[in-house]
Amino acid sequence: MKKIIALVGICSIIFACGGEKTESTDDTSSTSTKATEEAATVAVGSAKGEQLISQSDCLTCHKVDAKIVGPSYNDVANKYPATDENIAMLVGKIIQGGSGNWGEIPMSPHPAISTEDATEMVKYILSLKTN
Repeated sequence: MKKIIALVGICSIIFACGGEKTESTDDTSSTSTKATEEAATVAVGSAKGEQLISQSDCLTCHKVDAKIVGPSYNDVANKYPATDENIAMLVGKIIQGGSGNWGEIPMSPHPAISTEDATEMVKYILSLKTN
């Protein structure tokens, strides 16, 4: 199921990036371009991030589509747009732990996870955005 979700996400990005190009000088074009770039950045890390998560203890507290101890990955993806700032913040949460964003139960720190691996994990999670 996870592979299907990732494949649908990648296909959506490819479809969104294709088509006729028109020049525009308004701000909506740059906003759309930025959103497409963010989505492409997230998609690049999706497969590797999914693999890293499956090899970690993340699935003890999180599931893609259901809250366990922590929020579902879908909920995280829907709360945080895939911006560089949000990616950096979520990477920090994985490595340093934290609490308060999703209730009082703290997230355990994972200092053994590298910044690069945590970034790939976050990109995968944010690729699951559903709304």
